[in-house]
Amino acid sequence: MGLLTTGQLAKELGVSRGAILTWTNDGLITPEFTTPGGHHRWDAEKVRQQLRAQRQRDE
Repeated sequence: MGLLTTGQLAKELGVSRGAILTWTNDGLITPEFTTPGGHHRWDAEKVRQQLRAQRQRDE
């Protein structure tokens, strides 16, 4: 799978677009890159890895 928009990532993960933006602002996940217009692009598997790592740190 290629890089996803924020909306596509939210759909892939089964969460709201707002959740993705909150996690990004809180530093829990990092986009693969950000376009010159400020739009994030995501690698869904890397985001899953980041979220798993965060859960393990929280346990």
